[in-house]
Amino acid sequence: MGVRKLEEWQQKEAKPTTKNGLLKSILIVTLLASFTVLIVGGFWIFENMAPRPMEATSSDGEVVMTQDSIIGGQAVFQKYGLMDYGTVLGHGSYMGPDYTAEALKVYTVGMQDFYAMKEHDQAYADLNQEQQTVIKEKVITEMRVNRFNEETSELPLTDAQVFGLERVEAYYEDVFKNGDGWGLKAGLIQESHVPGEGERLYVADSDQITQISHFFFWTAWLSSTERPDDDITYTNNWPYFEDAGNTMAFSAVWWSGASVTVLILFVGLILFVFYRYHLGMQEAYTKDNYPTFNLAKQSLTSSQVKSAKYFLVVALLFLVQVMFGALMAHYYVEPDSFFGMDWIFELLPFGIAKGYHLQLAIFWIATAWLGMGIFVAPIVGGHEPKRQGLLVDILFWALVVLVGGSMIGQWLGVNGYLGNLWFLLGHQGWEYLELGRIWQVILVVGMLIWLFIVYRGIRNGLKKERDKGGLVHLLFYASIAVPAFYIFAFFINPGANFTMSDYWRWWIIHLWVEGIFEVFAVVVIGFLLVRMKLVTKSSTVKALYFQLIILLGSGVIGIGHHYYYNGSAEAWIALGSVFSALEVIPLTLLVLEAYDQYKMMRDGGVDFPYKATFWFLISTAIWNLVGAGVLGFLINLPAVSYFEHGQFLTPAHGHGAMMGVYGMFAIAVLLYSLRNIVRPDKWNDKWLKISCWTLNIGLAGMILISLLPVGFLQLKEAFESGYWASRDSSFLQQDIIQELLTIRAIPDVIFIIGVVILAVFAVRSMFHLRPATHKEGEPLPIDEVEED
Repeated sequence: MGVRKLEEWQQKEAKPTTKNGLLKSILIVTLLASFTVLIVGGFWIFENMAPRPMEATSSDGEVVMTQDSIIGGQAVFQKYGLMDYGTVLGHGSYMGPDYTAEALKVYTVGMQDFYAMKEHDQAYADLNQEQQTVIKEKVITEMRVNRFNEETSELPLTDAQVFGLERVEAYYEDVFKNGDGWGLKAGLIQESHVPGEGERLYVADSDQITQISHFFFWTAWLSSTERPDDDITYTNNWPYFEDAGNTMAFSAVWWSGASVTVLILFVGLILFVFYRYHLGMQEAYTKDNYPTFNLAKQSLTSSQVKSAKYFLVVALLFLVQVMFGALMAHYYVEPDSFFGMDWIFELLPFGIAKGYHLQLAIFWIATAWLGMGIFVAPIVGGHEPKRQGLLVDILFWALVVLVGGSMIGQWLGVNGYLGNLWFLLGHQGWEYLELGRIWQVILVVGMLIWLFIVYRGIRNGLKKERDKGGLVHLLFYASIAVPAFYIFAFFINPGANFTMSDYWRWWIIHLWVEGIFEVFAVVVIGFLLVRMKLVTKSSTVKALYFQLIILLGSGVIGIGHHYYYNGSAEAWIALGSVFSALEVIPLTLLVLEAYDQYKMMRDGGVDFPYKATFWFLISTAIWNLVGAGVLGFLINLPAVSYFEHGQFLTPAHGHGAMMGVYGMFAIAVLLYSLRNIVRPDKWNDKWLKISCWTLNIGLAGMILISLLPVGFLQLKEAFESGYWASRDSSFLQQDIIQELLTIRAIPDVIFIIGVVILAVFAVRSMFHLRPATHKEGEPLPIDEVEED
């Protein structure tokens, strides 16, 4: 009888628990609602995006542009990596012009000159003000009429529009043959870079420069042509250019105000809930009972030791990535040389350097997190699975092939050496998604191998944790999301409509990089604090659910601030502005954790071994508020974004968010892992403290004394002279702008010093690794395994 009762009790104990049931339900409902809105919004984009006519014809029926030439021009734009030099529809890089705004200006002035010559036999610029006003209004009225025939997929163009198209063709014929006089190579686009007629993929059989001109003209057409049965263009009247009739829509003003109002309301509501229900992490120690750490005797497995080489690669890739950033910063002052060394520009022009800079950032940050996952897996599972070390080595070399192969492929693709294979092996043509399709496949395979390694390691921990929404399970779910959300990169293909492709692209940049990385980060921080016995597990799980609800509740739909002016439906101005404003709230709450983390570190005293990790965790929280929150909120207001979209305030936010948040956090997990792998007597916090300070000071300096001032002046230029003027190279060549860009070298050097210190520290650490203490399958000491 006693045995039966014991078995019944054990079965009862094995049943899943229902802890935090309300929070779990709210999180599930939040995810379902958010992604429903996002997917329905994507359907709106699909239904309302600008058409690509089968043929565009002149008044006498001559075909002047085709769908093939528009699609082919988009492929040419992508093949040569021009999104890493300039922008289209405001998306891309900041050295070159916005080709949509530039083409719109050329197109509009061409139409004005057409009527000026026809009616006055003079150029438009030579007419008096009254004559100019009459022609200006005539051109605006004519160009905003939507003549696209949905039944025949034909776009009739007026004689003035055809003249404007010819002006665009002639303008880009000169630019791509002779260079743009700034940072674009002369003769970049060559017919010899693609196979002959009938053998080409993605690119049409006609001249490539003509095709890219047609693509740019198409973006100018959709930005100045009203949607059917509407009084706003396909791009919601962006870019700002009064001569084309493009002025800010009422929706941008209204929803900017509404988003601020909603933000104030929800700040009060969420802070009330946070404090009323004690949804922060609670300390697990008392003043006189701080946990002690004996790192010299801490268990270590073979796979954990092997994870050290991941962190070495992280530090070295970080250093290389920053060097490319410094090269790019120099190009803004000397666009076609590096201190007189022309061969560097010929080998690594701005566009290639920018592509490498972005891809290496993702690589080193993601590799740090992969290494951390490998390191903690045996701790959670309580043992080292068989052949775990072999899998760790396989994954490592797969990453080496990925990084090296993708960088070589991008260079070959942009320089025209890959022919039809440019999309598969070369530069795919999208900012943040530069690597070719085959390298994307290898990346996903690598992440799946990593997920398998993590699962094998934590499987026992998952079995022991009866709560299927507990801390170990949350860590596993966050790990699954890392490869899962990258799958959307495969929805982008060269022939797809630019607007629809941009919709999926932001699923990667915003949802994967800014969303899933953030989710993974907060879960990992919670796990590490519990692992170090600094906070209680129950309070941490509850706090994580609350954070995830507001992170995903605001962040998923908040992706819409990228869709304001790229040809998406006007409804995204409302959705994007309100929900992106709410993204500030969870980032603000994370700063409250920064103080708690500082207090924990202070309570640990001089013997606390993870001080360096906490310095970077605190840095992460501060930059979450400043870089991601404040600077992001500034440019996400539709009324500001209308004039700023694609200007220097964007990289101010980008550096503060990408490096300040994800970069600092990657360094934090790197140092936590290495602290347990490196011999304690060979660890030196002094140098890491210097690195932390120089990285933060350098990052703050490049934002405050360079990117922000230039961004504000650029915003003012757009407001006063039109968006195209703010993106013209003449703006960057002004004395005050050049001075601000030159003085950026000071914080850049300070930042580089911090990177070099970190890299030297990582290299030195490889010579002082602790030996493994436990073999495969051997149980780790029970006190080192987190239990319910």
